[in-house]
Amino acid sequence: MTADQMRARTDHFSVQIINFCKSLPPDPFTRRIALQLYDAGTSVASNYHAACRAQSRAMFVSKLSIALEEADECVGWLHKLAVTGLASGEALAWLQQEASELVAILSASRKTARSRLKQHNH
Repeated sequence: MTADQMRARTDHFSVQIINFCKSLPPDPFTRRIALQLYDAGTSVASNYHAACRAQSRAMFVSKLSIALEEADECVGWLHKLAVTGLASGEALAWLQQEASELVAILSASRKTARSRLKQHNH
């Protein structure tokens, strides 16, 4: 996957997160989780974009790490919404799958970037 394709994928994920959060019930408990999910989901794309603009390999690894952490946080919030019954359906299932895939992709990318950083520094 190219950087442009990954940018588009993280952007699409962020938009789907926003739409999903807007559709959740307005009760205080669900809203609190929705806001946490919203912050993490939109941060995946913004930090991936920042990684692509990084001025050094170290900064690239740092921003990629943040994007990974945020994607992993999405996995957690989506799981909580599912197991508590606060959300269900196709949108939730898609977001859970996409968040898990983004975690895997970002994790592999970070591993590669870290190894290249170590090689560059030696």
